[in-house]
Amino acid sequence: MSKVKRLPRKVYEPELARLQAELVKLQEWVRKEGARVVVVFEGRDAAGKGSTIKRVTEYLNPRVARIAALPVPSDRERTQWYFQRYVEHLPAAGEIVLFDRSWYNRAGVERVMGFCTQQEYTRFLHQCPIFERLLVEDGILLRKYWFSVSDDEQERRFRSRLDDPMRRWKLSPMDLESITRWEDYSRAKDEMFVHTDIPEAPWYVVESEDKRRARINMIAHLLSTIPYHAVEPKPLELPERPPAKGYERPPRDMQTYVPDHSAALE
Repeated sequence: MSKVKRLPRKVYEPELARLQAELVKLQEWVRKEGARVVVVFEGRDAAGKGSTIKRVTEYLNPRVARIAALPVPSDRERTQWYFQRYVEHLPAAGEIVLFDRSWYNRAGVERVMGFCTQQEYTRFLHQCPIFERLLVEDGILLRKYWFSVSDDEQERRFRSRLDDPMRRWKLSPMDLESITRWEDYSRAKDEMFVHTDIPEAPWYVVESEDKRRARINMIAHLLSTIPYHAVEPKPLELPERPPAKGYERPPRDMQTYVPDHSAALE
């Protein structure tokens, strides 16, 4: 893949701010209309899913828009119907749920790393389209995004994390092994698309060589697929502060204050 020119910051930041303002409008529409929105983020390790989710939720109310990033299933969850633990995180009326990886773990990492049996994998490919059709039929607005990145760019991002103490936690042994299993993951993704890229819930591929472009493109597309509109907010007025009634604050030495670390910086 040819090198993609990075979107200039002076172009990126104003457009991101505009799109984030539209996301706030979408949030208010979802809340007023009682809509239910599910957005699935999938793709290669280091493809930019997490940073995009951060930009989506940056100005949203966490009581309306929440992130579902499920850990490894427990022993009990492994005995459940595969989709069961994801169903628990689906939105109620007036909610948006962003899945930072999702039920598609079975078609990706579980398939490639041998964490599921062939029978479990085949059953998933059969049941997943049925499951998603049921969600859409019930009125859930389901959007699925696959973040695509080249092997060279993925390796560059991995190397940058190795040297960055603030981001090294993002690297796991599983991430590093994905380098040696690049083609296996490619074949798994292709087979997954064949079975789950359905008209009711299609996959949308986000080119993610440049993270800035990926964020802008993904958010703009999401907004374009939902028929939201601006909701007129209820007028608010600050009330008059009532007259004082003799309250006095306790002496400062009766409470424990955080040390003024900022004073040492001046």
